[in-house]
Amino acid sequence: MNAEELARRLAAGGRPGRRRSPDSRAELDRPRGDHDLNPDFFDPEQSLTPAAVLVPIVTRVPEMTVLLTRRTDHLYDHAGQVSFPGGRVDPGDQDAEAAALRETEEEIGLPRRHVRLVGQLDTYVTRTGFEVTPLVGLVAPPFPIVPDSFEVAEVFEVPLGLFLDPAQRQTHSRHFEGKDRYFYVFRHGDYQIWGATAGMLVNLAQVLTEPC
Repeated sequence: MNAEELARRLAAGGRPGRRRSPDSRAELDRPRGDHDLNPDFFDPEQSLTPAAVLVPIVTRVPEMTVLLTRRTDHLYDHAGQVSFPGGRVDPGDQDAEAAALRETEEEIGLPRRHVRLVGQLDTYVTRTGFEVTPLVGLVAPPFPIVPDSFEVAEVFEVPLGLFLDPAQRQTHSRHFEGKDRYFYVFRHGDYQIWGATAGMLVNLAQVLTEPC
């Protein structure tokens, strides 16, 4: 798959509001989120904080990659976890796209002029109360990366093909608040990509691999 094919698939299949279950073509009657594998997490009355992330696809040859960050260990939210650049939608942001591009520039120093937005994945609701809009953007090398050392411990890339291979998608569990909780995991070397980030990557793989 090249960059233009990826952009075409995102335009056709990554429409806002189209929410399909991760393992079937059935339409969902609620947003995608941490509750996909843990139905009791879903609370339709929960107050949600709008957030946005950039899903950066680096158009390297011969294989495109996904750019990810590892958060620093001292942060209050999701410390040490692998994530996409992004964060809360601020009052000054025009929309989710503006928020994702602003946060990306602030967190990893990637100027918005290097990002070509090509699509939007399903809204993703986290257990911690965020309603996340994932925006997919193509990033053509070379490009500058200057991480904010307070928030970002590391910036790295993973081959896109890893996330498109169903054999690489794992489901793990841990005991939390008296119950077994389940979550998706992808592994790449020493990196473990899980939680909301993995859930959004499952959505990305679905859009890029299902028949158009």
